Amino acid sequence: MSLDPQAKSFLDTIAGFGGPPLEQLPLAEARKVPLGMIDFGGPEESMAEVQNRTIPGPGGPIAVRVYRPVKKETLPVLMFFHGGGFVICNLDTHDRLCRSLAKASGCAVVSVDYRLAPEHKYPAAVEDAYAATQYLAEHAAEFGVDSSRIAVGGDSAGGNLAAVVSLLARDRGGPKLKFQLLIYPLVDFEDESPSMRQFGQGDHFLTIEGMDWFKKSYLASADSAREPSASPMNATDFRGLPPAMVITAECDPLRDQGEAYARKLKAAGAQVELKRYEGMIHPFLSLAGIIDAGKTAITDAAAAVRGALS
Repeated sequence: MSLDPQAKSFLDTIAGFGGPPLEQLPLAEARKVPLGMIDFGGPEESMAEVQNRTIPGPGGPIAVRVYRPVKKETLPVLMFFHGGGFVICNLDTHDRLCRSLAKASGCAVVSVDYRLAPEHKYPAAVEDAYAATQYLAEHAAEFGVDSSRIAVGGDSAGGNLAAVVSLLARDRGGPKLKFQLLIYPLVDFEDESPSMRQFGQGDHFLTIEGMDWFKKSYLASADSAREPSASPMNATDFRGLPPAMVITAECDPLRDQGEAYARKLKAAGAQVELKRYEGMIHPFLSLAGIIDAGKTAITDAAAAVRGALS
């Protein structure tokens, strides 16, 4: 089990920057860090149209960015929720990834700027993610998308939201989702798996200390961590959920929980493609400009979305 040379080079680069870890920075400074990494995502794919809009939400308007890769009246759509531990990142930090997914899949992508913690504690992000998905399904024609071909997806904390929205859509009678794309998802806030212990010590990007900071920022209480809308691993019933692709990185603390979640989905009868990328670290799809496996994973993810929504 060894780091991919390109992943190691990235880790060496950010180690060379010095400075305190994310969780020790003032919040405003911590939120600037991922903005400095945007160019690692590779070139900005051209779109037929990119539109910034708002959707009504339970806490006020939710900003969304709509990517249309081709000029076609109606497209299938991927609702995308960005990662960042529910605390950092935004539409801009994930712009390159959303463009790449749209280009490679031929589907519209709607990126959702849900409310962030600690200003807005759980379940604010969940409420926004579900409300945006529900609104899009009910107003599909306004967005030029097909209400019968909706997928949800996201990376890390966004993978959590995609999994939770899939559960809520089933339990609340809609909207009907065709697919869930879970990219190194955070699905268990109480995870103590071998990958968490092995790769969370500070030399593989994501750290246990950083994740504790995200957890304390997002959740109002320790008890919240066990609720299925915070930790979807704790859902009591996994039947009737949409097909899924689950992407994991070998050298990621979240690897084991993501793969365990894939097994739960599969055991309940869902069609699941689980793909682990050897030698990879947590944010590697957002590093597709410098890590070849990131490009490969985007291609694989887009093919899965395209196949599910075709």
